[in-house]
Amino acid sequence: MSERVVIIGAGIGGLAAALRLAQDGCDVTVLDRAAGPGGKMRTLPSIAGPVDAGPTVLTLRPVFEELFDYCGETLTDHVTLTPLTVLARHHWEDSGPLDLHADPNESEAAIRAFAGPDSAREFSVFHRDTARLFETFEGPMMQSAAPRLSGMTKLVLRNPGLISALRPGLTMARELARRFRDPRLRQLFGRYATYVGGDPLTAPALLSLIWQAEARGVWTVAGGMHRLARALQHLAEDRGARFRFDADVTAIEVRDGRACAVATADDRLACDAVLFNGDPRALDRCLSGPAPMPARSVTPRSLSACVWSFAARPTGPALAHHNVYFARHPNSEFPDIAASRLPGDPTLYVCAQDAAETGAGPGRFEIIMNAPPRAGTRPQPEEQEICRKITFTRLARMGLTFDQVPGPEALTMPEQFNALFPGSDGSLYGRSPKGLMAAFDRPRARTSLPGLYLAGGGVHPGAGVPMAATSGRLAAEAICADLASTSRFRRTATPGGTSTASAPAARAPSLSSPSSAPSSRPGIAGAGGKSRRITSASTS
Repeated sequence: MSERVVIIGAGIGGLAAALRLAQDGCDVTVLDRAAGPGGKMRTLPSIAGPVDAGPTVLTLRPVFEELFDYCGETLTDHVTLTPLTVLARHHWEDSGPLDLHADPNESEAAIRAFAGPDSAREFSVFHRDTARLFETFEGPMMQSAAPRLSGMTKLVLRNPGLISALRPGLTMARELARRFRDPRLRQLFGRYATYVGGDPLTAPALLSLIWQAEARGVWTVAGGMHRLARALQHLAEDRGARFRFDADVTAIEVRDGRACAVATADDRLACDAVLFNGDPRALDRCLSGPAPMPARSVTPRSLSACVWSFAARPTGPALAHHNVYFARHPNSEFPDIAASRLPGDPTLYVCAQDAAETGAGPGRFEIIMNAPPRAGTRPQPEEQEICRKITFTRLARMGLTFDQVPGPEALTMPEQFNALFPGSDGSLYGRSPKGLMAAFDRPRARTSLPGLYLAGGGVHPGAGVPMAATSGRLAAEAICADLASTSRFRRTATPGGTSTASAPAARAPSLSSPSSAPSSRPGIAGAGGKSRRITSASTS
């Protein structure tokens, strides 16, 4: 008998879990309120074709190679990957550009030419120290299902040389001020805090290691990142998983203290396990009364963003795939965001999706401006206009213009992200990484309600496409282990006829190994002791 698993949300965490569970012989159904897979890995239409409106590149490639290998497949047989030799091109109003490269020696040489030999030496030390931190904490922290502060403390005590690189008690901004004398380099490497929805003024110094996620390689996916989501969907379907899109989930049912079914507007799916691949805060608002909630914190909230996705012909300096146009004053945007205002002096990220293409046609662009999370569902027209002026006036002042400025149909603001992903308040990364304990406070795969599991960027190990995929692996492993303990679960033959092996007990291969992104709180409907319904907003 195959155990029945219902997954709510076809974001990258749900897709990774669906593929693993289907490979392991589970009867998997994935529900999503959107028209297709990907969650935040979404696109918008443009005159040049679908343009990314979420994550733009693939990092930590071994995460995905391991996932495909688990299913007897090869990643590059399903998506076409192209490595970026220039990781990002950086601009300031009075200097630049500065390119950082896939080869750290080339980055060091570029920094030497840009800011002098002292800055090049500082970068070399920073790169070495963050690599050491990444390699040390990757397994026991990022890959572990249940990392503990005590375990991390023992790890550091066994390796006292880590303390000088770890800098406990320092914020990322203070740590970078200690490391780099050039304020532009502090601003550049502080930007990596925003990759997980934080800001360098409050994020712990440890998050400097995020640089290593990019330093270890960046790949574009031919056709856009949504092609990766489609590849995972098709592989899961090949293993027997079913996908239902445009499906609004209305409730998670609980019987005898265990999640037992998922209801949509027109159906009810009984199951042995439910995996919720959405912002855990949606459950926090829905599980009321005596029903248990995710045991760990979902607040404070991380950054949101104003995201433009459009096609146009650019004029200005040559663009790389990743381009960053820095604020005039370092970190000036974050006090505005903390006060729930659009930043008046933002740093802007510009993805030139077709930068490697030649031709006279329009190119596809995604522009991201950090913004505060918002709980509404519709942005104010005046704020849309403010966002347009801030974004395109800043870029024009720095030399980048477009033959036509997009309209509001190309803009996604925090309120719209909140509508797309219920319960999120528009936050794109779940819980904020503020404070040293933030990494230990994220919800984990298992909840205190038996039969209910979590995956996604709001769950350990955190935000970003590779981390969300890792959360899917951790959730699938937890589900298989718990179902096996009931003695009813067994591995079955795959649709292709190959009997699968037992779920691996060891952690996944090293990410650094060589390669071979609200509603009001409803009550519980029903009465009568044993069975109740937990109303839940459907999410991606």
